[in-house]
Amino acid sequence: MDRPPSPALDRVRTSFGRQAAMALIRATLPVVEPGRTEIHLPHWDGIEQQHGFIHGGVVGMIADSAAGYAAMTLVPAEASVLTVEYKMNLMAPAEGERLIARGEVVRAGRTLIVTRAEVLALRDGAERLCALMQQTIMVMHARPEKLDAPPAA
Repeated sequence: MDRPPSPALDRVRTSFGRQAAMALIRATLPVVEPGRTEIHLPHWDGIEQQHGFIHGGVVGMIADSAAGYAAMTLVPAEASVLTVEYKMNLMAPAEGERLIARGEVVRAGRTLIVTRAEVLALRDGAERLCALMQQTIMVMHARPEKLDAPPAA
């Protein structure tokens, strides 16, 4: 059964669509639910490091965005979110056909939201955990996102 449209979830999708950094690395946002998102990233040579694995900085980008957008699903429409810190463990090389970053809210407060993300590498149909991240998000009340940014190409 389809869920009814949600302005909060639509706002997250619209925000992601304006984020040039995610477009640059070819990331997509196929899952947006209250307190949870997924970002998918295909493996391509433009994001590899010298050993042919997806670069750890790119792994951090998608973990940060997945967890941050999970937080954004829970904030009021007149607010936005901003990462204030995160800690990530790289546990295995990021190799495979694509990466999946699953972000979720651990605790949502009025000012700070604690989130986590796991990044999995999909290879031959099997998922392998390659990174874990914990993050703190600041809710910026009465500070909506910059709405005049064009959609990312």
